[in-house]
Amino acid sequence: MKKFGKKYRAVLEKFNVNEYYSLDKAVSILPETSITKFASSAEIHMNLSLDPKQADQNIRGTVALPHGTGKEVRVVAFVSEDKVKEAKSAGAIEAGKEELIDKVLKGWTEFDVAIATPDVMKDLGKIAKILGQKGLMPNPKAGTITSDIKTTVETIKKGQIEYRNDKLCNLHNGFGKINFTKEQLLENVKAYIKAIIDAKPATVKGTYINTITLATTMGPGIKVDVNGVLKEVK
Repeated sequence: MKKFGKKYRAVLEKFNVNEYYSLDKAVSILPETSITKFASSAEIHMNLSLDPKQADQNIRGTVALPHGTGKEVRVVAFVSEDKVKEAKSAGAIEAGKEELIDKVLKGWTEFDVAIATPDVMKDLGKIAKILGQKGLMPNPKAGTITSDIKTTVETIKKGQIEYRNDKLCNLHNGFGKINFTKEQLLENVKAYIKAIIDAKPATVKGTYINTITLATTMGPGIKVDVNGVLKEVK
């Protein structure tokens, strides 16, 4: 049996690990399960009934959380020279084309999201592997290939996050910090779940969401009653 630390064992007494809670109750319990010295992230983990071998059964998209994530998002913009000022004024930490591409080629990837205008995408071939391995390659499904640089940068920095299922049909995302109010966390997690429901592939029949679990950074998982959530969020 896996051994847990004293703090972890202590928070396990705050709730029943075998019980399925309403979304409201799970969010209420969440702050009590934090075991870190810093403000933990509030995380949602979902398992879906998808067949990842089928291209039309992989979901990927973005959702704008009403209250953001509580994290500073570092955005870079691959754009032509005439759009550099626009990107930086909107909040991008770096913007440009040749010089920025060379910087990444030399190993710099100190950013969280990369966006690009359509006309610059052909130039990113040099760094496609570097960006791809870190999940940073601009992609239309993630909304990171855009002609509206200003709006895209601002939206991402305000709290837009990307979701994407893994090979085991799981989704893992943060939806805020435990120092958010309960109402803020609840509104954020509902917005996230609704986005996943709306992204259901047309070819998926029957049960779509198998499990929903909430947790804090390194904390135990709180099981959520899926049927109750579906009635509430829809």
